[in-house]
Amino acid sequence: MNIKPFKVEEWMNEYEDGAVYNLAETCVDSISLDQLFELTGTDKETSLSEICRRRLTYGDIWGAPAFKKGICQLYKTIGPENIITTHGAAGANHHIFYSIIQPGDRIISVIPTYQQLYAIPESFEADVQLLKLQMKDNFLPDLAELRRLATPETKLICINNPNNPTGALMSKEMLTEIVEIARSIDAYLLCDEVYRGLTQDEDYSESVADLYDKGISVSSMSKVFSLAGLRLGWIATKDQTVMETFLSHRDYTLISCGMLDETIGAIALNHAETLLARSKAIVRENLSILDDWIKTQPHITYLKPQAGTTALLCYDFEMDSYEFCKDLYHQTGVFLTPGECFEEEQCVRIGYASDKQTLIDGLNALGNYLTKITI
Repeated sequence: MNIKPFKVEEWMNEYEDGAVYNLAETCVDSISLDQLFELTGTDKETSLSEICRRRLTYGDIWGAPAFKKGICQLYKTIGPENIITTHGAAGANHHIFYSIIQPGDRIISVIPTYQQLYAIPESFEADVQLLKLQMKDNFLPDLAELRRLATPETKLICINNPNNPTGALMSKEMLTEIVEIARSIDAYLLCDEVYRGLTQDEDYSESVADLYDKGISVSSMSKVFSLAGLRLGWIATKDQTVMETFLSHRDYTLISCGMLDETIGAIALNHAETLLARSKAIVRENLSILDDWIKTQPHITYLKPQAGTTALLCYDFEMDSYEFCKDLYHQTGVFLTPGECFEEEQCVRIGYASDKQTLIDGLNALGNYLTKITI
């Protein structure tokens, strides 16, 4: 297998630890175990005592029942039998492609998005067709173009909702149309939904796993629930044939997730609404701060996100995005992600879900840098 370098992850690996103002982070401001117990009203001493008594064997092979019960509550029609737990959403996406993609299979993926969704099937020698998302369309899929690409031999359509890096959000109506396109050619529909629920309004965010029998939802504990250190994700689908395929391949790659991780994940999801309320409050306040800052910047434009934790900032001066981000980092300590990591030049991705003061201080430093280089 020959796979392309994972641009965004290589960038994060090289520079993240030394950042003064990490505005490349995509998780909602992470919490500690102490904070988790406090936020959820869970008795810390009792919980930790129970955890410490456990023998460290393999975890539940099919996933801890309490954790899977919590996952089910995030959907309308999904039961425990429809869920496979994985090592993060990254593990879930890889597992899906590893399990069902053969050389020559036609795959459609939106772009920009998380590189996994097109680079992994490409590495398996699939026929990957890219559906370009454009600002003029509010970074939403052109459904006429999707219909053109969706030939009868298409096996899988890959989307990302809310979108990383743009923060665009597909409505239920648009998702329903995409479902109908997938259904018309009997294709699977994979949606990376790791930011699902982090909206700027109170509308419910639908999942493709609820809307379509061959819909496959991927999510995790990392972004919305601020617990990336658990390395827990999942696949949710009502298609039992593909579920059996996933389970068969899982025996070779995973066996089980960690019992301690799933125990903590279950505590979190038992109080999912509490954690989600915290995360929504952070992204809404912080996006307001970012939006106000954008209005003061003559050289920066963006499409204001509807959901998620990231935005794509476009600039009007001549500097490639890697050069811009490296110089900014070394001059100020502000850490952003080059747009080139998403095949989008003359722009950068910003993560705005950090703690508020880091965002404010980072934007001030970024603004001073922009003034300096554009005089």
